[in-house]
Amino acid sequence: MPGVLPSQQISTLVDTGAIAPATPLDDGQIQPASLDLRLGDTAYRIRASFLAGEGRAISDRLSEFEMHRIDLTDGAVLEKGCVYLVPLLESLNLPLSIQAVANAKSSTGRLDLLTRAISDGGVEFDRIPPGYKGPLYAEICPRSFSVLIRSGQRLNQIRFRDGETVLDDDALKALHKTTPLVDTDPVINDGLGFSVDLSGGDVVGYRAKPHTGVIDLNRIDHYDAAEFWEPVTAQNGRIILDPGAFYILVSREAVTIPPTYAAEMAPYLAMVGEFRVHYAGFFDPGFGHASAGGQGSRGVLEVRCHEAPFALEHGQIVGRLIYEEMSELPEQLYGQGIKSNYQGQGLKLAKQFRTA
Repeated sequence: MPGVLPSQQISTLVDTGAIAPATPLDDGQIQPASLDLRLGDTAYRIRASFLAGEGRAISDRLSEFEMHRIDLTDGAVLEKGCVYLVPLLESLNLPLSIQAVANAKSSTGRLDLLTRAISDGGVEFDRIPPGYKGPLYAEICPRSFSVLIRSGQRLNQIRFRDGETVLDDDALKALHKTTPLVDTDPVINDGLGFSVDLSGGDVVGYRAKPHTGVIDLNRIDHYDAAEFWEPVTAQNGRIILDPGAFYILVSREAVTIPPTYAAEMAPYLAMVGEFRVHYAGFFDPGFGHASAGGQGSRGVLEVRCHEAPFALEHGQIVGRLIYEEMSELPEQLYGQGIKSNYQGQGLKLAKQFRTA
């Protein structure tokens, strides 16, 4: 059946060699509807982001951009504002019917750690064409914080699709009638719209501080959030975004992903404002769903303002969720029997921080 491949079918891709890991997969690497990708042993500091281009290999083009190499075996610091390329431990040998799309993991996006997958012959970031055979690479650019990383860590993830999987607006409306996707009246227009929550006089978000220490990605619930973030409060349901600043906000809607569906966060319209919402955009089957221990979960918004200050209002639509059908029910759902850091979440920073 066409659809996004669930965990058990991803396992089959590994068994048949369509996914070729350099070392055996780690526990928990296969998620309900995606595969976490692991960093290799070497990071290349490059002078600019690049794509291979049609008919060209990343390895052949690396000499044009490489500045120096960094051994990640025992850990190394990737500095804020620099661009790095890291070969991944997973390569692909996909069937002609299977394509793939990658995205940053949730904690990666919440650290403002721009991470994108690239491949040989690629003309787009994070998009792997049907039948692709070859290596995968992660391009990493720390935007707000310098980070300490190690080989084997997982910064991005990949989904596999067989055929046309996206629900059109009529199908979304029908699904919402049977299984409410949000706890408000839905705004459905090229996907399910979601808005920003700036209500109340308490903290409505966080803004990254410009001068901080290094974050070791392995240290969970370790760093005092106040050393890296300043709280954001709204006045009359409004905040003003500063150009170049990075914010963590939260959606007004509590979102539900039914067990036989997955979703991806996408920008709304460029015309609504000079800002970008989302770095990490995958929502797994069962996210916010009662069957997986959720009661609707807010979507955390990773927001960067562009050229001009922008007044963001409570309830303003800032993005949309694109729902896709699964080819079959995953053996495990998000938040059900697996470690899921963000099930039932509200406004929440990356797992490396403690806020109390």
